[in-house]
Amino acid sequence: MIMQTIHYHWRIHLLTALLVFGSISVSLGAEPSEYILSNGMKVLLVEVPKAPVATVQVWYKVGSRNEVMGRAGLSHMLEHMMFKGTARYPKGSFSKIVRKNGGIDNAFTGQDFTAYFENVAADRVGLALELEADRMQGLLLDHSEFQTERDVVKEERRLRSEDDPQGALVEALFAQAFLSHPYHWPVIGWFADLDAMSLEDLQRHYDTFYSPNNATLVVVGDIKSDVLLPTIKRLFEPIPRGPSPKQTLAPEPEQRGERRFLLKREAQVPFVMMGFRVPNYSSEDSYALDILESVLSHGKSSRLYQNLVYEQKNSLSVGAEYSLIQTDPGLFYFYSLVNPTAKVEAVEEALHREIHRLQNEPPSEQELQRAKNQVEASRVFEQDSNFRHAMLLGQLESVGAGWRRLDQYIERIRAVTAKDIQRVAKQYLTQDNRTIGILIPLPPKPPESSPATAQEGKS
Repeated sequence: MIMQTIHYHWRIHLLTALLVFGSISVSLGAEPSEYILSNGMKVLLVEVPKAPVATVQVWYKVGSRNEVMGRAGLSHMLEHMMFKGTARYPKGSFSKIVRKNGGIDNAFTGQDFTAYFENVAADRVGLALELEADRMQGLLLDHSEFQTERDVVKEERRLRSEDDPQGALVEALFAQAFLSHPYHWPVIGWFADLDAMSLEDLQRHYDTFYSPNNATLVVVGDIKSDVLLPTIKRLFEPIPRGPSPKQTLAPEPEQRGERRFLLKREAQVPFVMMGFRVPNYSSEDSYALDILESVLSHGKSSRLYQNLVYEQKNSLSVGAEYSLIQTDPGLFYFYSLVNPTAKVEAVEEALHREIHRLQNEPPSEQELQRAKNQVEASRVFEQDSNFRHAMLLGQLESVGAGWRRLDQYIERIRAVTAKDIQRVAKQYLTQDNRTIGILIPLPPKPPESSPATAQEGKS
């Protein structure tokens, strides 16, 4: 699941507009206080006293990456089951208690992590911590609840993939780009794997990964670290240390040629995706790739929007996506929702031209500075939100980068040159390293007529 912030959107555009011709000097906010409990759990506390609210987040280092073929979706299913109650707080009481105290709670699962959060008034942080500590060790897994929740997840899958042609194409792109690595399967899992899943699988997953030494607790908001820490120790330190799960994955074999597939589904317009395997945060090239994404797709002044939507008018929407905060190397991918009056081949060729253009001529200094300001402003204002700041810290810890890398981010982004962008475009956005998926729309099936209707039609 990808979260988006919208309440600072106008501020980002204002800052970007003001600073197109120069770099910005900003503070990335209060630095976390870090503690390691006796059972190995990492605690990050950030004091932000601007409003009497706080976010409490528990991040477990387990996602779809930690699953095996035949049990895809296990981490996401366990996320659902974590709301089914403990001996102390029975089914339904967790969220009810949070809401009764004026807060909201939820959870999300990704390829590399599973996270749980409560956004509450500052004087209710202790309650959120108590609830999270309780289900870290006391989850009750019931067979009938599992059967019910599995149907809920299967319906969720139908909505995300089976009934969403674009979602189905994204899923297929990752399955084609990664043949052996667990990024091959979707976070929500396949239907066959959901059907094969057992309560014993869930219990084993919980016992293996849901331990304090495999978790990071992040609290950001109107708190006092020295006051809150004793409460955290009292609630979490009695939880015994669990196993230290070590997963050694063989690297995905080098791609040695273009992969291409067609997906035929009921849809209104074609959809084109083009993915390239690229490094994660552990490579210095990741920062140039981050700026490259901005040059290509951030805003209506970006190259892709200007050329494919505004000038050529062959795309209704277009963009690129890249995340360097991943445990393993991932995908840099392009997408285009094809204009019904345009040909798919023309859109694909237009995407190739934009890539070749970057490979042959680096971006201008003005274009480079605009892209840097967009990336930098986005990161700065993420940290103006308690929730987004905590989420960023939790992600960095969960993928193995460590929260201190956040302090280095802006510095490394500012160091990217136009030549760096041209170099990574040449190195990674190559024909032999690409996977192309094209959604071919099919007309809707005619509604099936009942026997009575058929008989009426004959008379």
